Amino acid sequence: MSGASGATRSTVLVVTGTGTEIGKTVTTAAVAAVAVAAGRSVAVLKPAQTGLAPGEPGDVDEVVRLAGPAVTPVELARFPEPLAPGTAAARAGLAPVRPGQVAEAALKLAASHDLVLVEGAGGLLVHFDEEGATLADAARLLGAPVLVVAQAGLGTLNSTQLTAEALRARGLAQAGVVIGSWPREPGLAERCNVGDLPGVAGAALVGAVPAGAGALAGAAFRERAARWLGPELGGSWDGAGFARRFG
Repeated sequence: MSGASGATRSTVLVVTGTGTEIGKTVTTAAVAAVAVAAGRSVAVLKPAQTGLAPGEPGDVDEVVRLAGPAVTPVELARFPEPLAPGTAAARAGLAPVRPGQVAEAALKLAASHDLVLVEGAGGLLVHFDEEGATLADAARLLGAPVLVVAQAGLGTLNSTQLTAEALRARGLAQAGVVIGSWPREPGLAERCNVGDLPGVAGAALVGAVPAGAGALAGAAFRERAARWLGPELGGSWDGAGFARRFG
C-alpha cells in the first residue's frame, strides 16, 4: 500500500475503537495471530500507552502474550495517568506523540514486516497533543485503512456511526467492523445490533471476538483466533451464518 514516503510491500492497518475497554487490544492480537499463522511477519505499534508506570506490561505486551513471540512490539510513548494521550503528556510534562512520528514508525516497520497493526488509544478522535491531532491524522498520512472495534450492546450504533462518519469526512477507508466482546448469552439489543451495525457503519461486520478471549492462554488464543475473524482479516468466521444465528 502507498504510505507517506512511497509504496511499501506490506500492509498497514490502523485499529481504532468506538470507545475504551471494548476489546481493541484483544482484537488486534487476534488479527496478528491469524496473520502469523498464515506465515506473515507482523509488527504491532502502539503510539501512546497511558495509565501505566515504566516497566508495567502494556497493550503491546498483551498482544505478544496472546499472538505469540513472533510479533514485533513497539510502543512510542508512555504516560502515567489514565487519560487521553495529549492530556496525559501535558500533565506529565512530557513531549506528546505526533501523527508524523506514528507514520514514520509504521513505515519503518513496514519495510521489514508483511503487516503492521497500529493500535490507537480509545477512539478515533482522541487527542494526541495540544493541537488536537488524532489517530485519524496518522492514518491519513499513511493512507491506511481503519478497522473499527465496536461494542455489542446498547449505545454501539450511535458510536459506530459517528466513527464511520468521521472516517468518511477525512477520506479514510474503513476495513470493516469487529465486535470486540461478544457475550456468551446475547440479549435483544446485541442480537438486533448484529443486523444494524453494517448499515450504520457503512461497512461489513468482519468479526466477533467472544467475551473473555483475552483471558485465554496464548496457545489456546492462537488456536481459536481464526474462528473470530472473517476472510477479510484472514480468518474463517462466517458472517452470514453469525447473522442468521443471532440477527
